[in-house]
Amino acid sequence: MDISTLCIHGSDDSTDCTGSVTVPIYQTATFSHPSLGKSTGYDYSRMQNPTREHLEKVVARLEHGTDCMAFSSGMAAITALMELFRPGDHIVATDDLYGGSIRLFRTISEKNGLIFDAVDTSNLSQLKLKIKPKTKALFIETPTNPMMHVTDIKKAASIAHRKHALLIVDNTFLTPYFQTPILLGADLVVHSGTKYLSGHNDTLAGFIVTSTQELSDKLRFIYKTTGACLSPFDSWLTIRGIKTLAVRMEKAQKNAYIIAEWLRKHPKVKKVLYVGLTDHPGFAVNQKQSSGSGAMISFEVNSVETAKNLLERVKLIHFAESLGGVETLITYPSTQTHADLTKEERNKKGISDRLLRLSVGIESVNDLIDDLRQALV
Repeated sequence: MDISTLCIHGSDDSTDCTGSVTVPIYQTATFSHPSLGKSTGYDYSRMQNPTREHLEKVVARLEHGTDCMAFSSGMAAITALMELFRPGDHIVATDDLYGGSIRLFRTISEKNGLIFDAVDTSNLSQLKLKIKPKTKALFIETPTNPMMHVTDIKKAASIAHRKHALLIVDNTFLTPYFQTPILLGADLVVHSGTKYLSGHNDTLAGFIVTSTQELSDKLRFIYKTTGACLSPFDSWLTIRGIKTLAVRMEKAQKNAYIIAEWLRKHPKVKKVLYVGLTDHPGFAVNQKQSSGSGAMISFEVNSVETAKNLLERVKLIHFAESLGGVETLITYPSTQTHADLTKEERNKKGISDRLLRLSVGIESVNDLIDDLRQALV
């Protein structure tokens, strides 16, 4: 089944007897038992709920996974992932991660005894040097947030598996519509479902997709024990959002390419980072392992004053955190997504006070360019 069809019909409710074309919202905390020792298959919504189950099945199918767990946020999903590991375990992570992931690793996971090394995982020789006897996982984003580095997933999987480590891929930016890491060798895929999967900036969600039943069993136990499950209503909203994933990703990507080319020609824009541009360092790798480039652009302007003026002058584009919705959003990483890093750390990564991140939506591209034009003064 084509992925665009699967987005719409992958969550069809085969158990419904009413003819409803949408999955019902089972807004219940608990389920009654037919008799002692018997169950309908549902006992308590922290463990499973029919609405959430339909969502999990469609995301698992989209990602070609064995199982999927839906969480209350992307960070809740990554927090649960870290419970797979024990004190003393070593994890190698992409050095250009979403700031919330870095904050979690530094303030919570390290406190719990995990050891992290950050490296540019797009440089495979550097990645190999970071592997240690106690390395249990590689955690990568590709493309990265916000510097758009691209890591070769298949080669990273080979490096991890030779050391009996797991490969975890954050696939939030490209989604399974454009990239399916499990087919490239990843063991686990994580998403902030708040972003493209939900697609409308109206709910929070997170996902972990597993490649094996063994990983599923371990994470299901963590899931029911820690309890950060997605609510029935938010599950239903995300199911609804996924139905339009294909058309949203295609339109947003088309807009992003046009805007990236326009930005490159603007005299006040000094650098454009978009993996769909042929001169992007990761272009060839991204072309090899994905079917698209997505709709995330980072760009550097000529001065801090220009950056601040743009943020204050945009009208159609929203100055807001998050990404992946139908509305175009512009973000200032140095004070928003990566504010927890020191200025020295940000500058080392290229996250200067002149860097902006654009999540391109599905509006008219001409209207978006007009807004950028009047704001870039």
